Amino acid sequence: MDSSVFDEASSRSPAASPAGLDEAVAAMMRIGRIPGVSLAVVDHERLLHAGGYGVADLGARVRATPRTAYLWFSMTKIVTATAVMRLVESGHIGLDAPAADYVDYLTGPEPGLPTVGQLLTHTAGLSNPLPLRWVHAAQDEPPPVEDMLRSLMRRRRAYRYAAGGTARYSNVGYLALGQIIEAVTGTSVETYVRQAVLEPVGMTGTGFAYQPGAPAAVGYVRAPRVADPVLRRMLPRDVAGSRTGPCLGLRPFYVDGPAYGGLVGDVVDAARFLRMHLADGQIDGRRILSADTTRAMRVIGHPGKPFHHGIGWFRRPGPGAQEWVEHFGAGAGFWNVMRLYPDRDLGIVVMTNSTTGYDFDPVFSLLTKATWP
Repeated sequence: MDSSVFDEASSRSPAASPAGLDEAVAAMMRIGRIPGVSLAVVDHERLLHAGGYGVADLGARVRATPRTAYLWFSMTKIVTATAVMRLVESGHIGLDAPAADYVDYLTGPEPGLPTVGQLLTHTAGLSNPLPLRWVHAAQDEPPPVEDMLRSLMRRRRAYRYAAGGTARYSNVGYLALGQIIEAVTGTSVETYVRQAVLEPVGMTGTGFAYQPGAPAAVGYVRAPRVADPVLRRMLPRDVAGSRTGPCLGLRPFYVDGPAYGGLVGDVVDAARFLRMHLADGQIDGRRILSADTTRAMRVIGHPGKPFHHGIGWFRRPGPGAQEWVEHFGAGAGFWNVMRLYPDRDLGIVVMTNSTTGYDFDPVFSLLTKATWP
């Protein structure tokens, strides 16, 4: 295992992992059958710990490190929400404004609905079709997001619920927010998110594409060999790769729709993003959002299924859940989670190259109880 304190200049400190962390991560990996894990812990001022465990590439036996890049999938949504809130603060977008004021085909079944705020909090009433083939091989051109979203909005049941009611998670809502960003800024959502969030926060290893030469995890689907023909038919062309033991590897690919799930990057960058939110919108003396806006995003005021939602952030119901806000990022080959404990001044992010979920709570519990020098 490569588990050590890790600073952002890639130097290493002799400080040890918190007591029991290596064993807890090893148990999580064994029970969850996870090839590789990267993990980082922060408070609002600094990176407290970062480590890599297991392997990023089973075939080449490349170890996972804190600088290994993973597909973020839906963890991208909290970054998109942060970008939208910058436009809200600048007066370019209104939270209570109808989405159709910015993108005309985002009209709902009721006049004036959904609003931008409802898209952000998953209360717009939109359906959430299973995104089985919403990806493309890294060497291929992506489908136009506008065409994709227009097609989704033309479906008979594009809206399944009343706007403003129970929060129901929807990737479509964040596809729509990406189109609103483009309509307001006159630039691509990738460019705006980079200029408004990634660069100011100092997320130098994260973007909407793999960085040439940078270490990256291979995504894996654990399934018996007899399932390979089915998996290859389910995945878009050139995404299914070679098999290593019980795992089918995936070739590099990107998500169709950058605003809802398109980021690619490492836990060290994700940890900087958590630091900014823990510090109520600023990092290293640079303000990204006002303190009031950043705190408002963490208010989980919209009960829902399967999550209760704030602006970008959500929370699973359960014991102790009032202590944190979080977001998951899961899809073919990768399963990630980032979580803020605002009252503890602590943020944790875990990224893995496993398709299936795993019990990360014992690791998070240990980290929240650790004493940090």
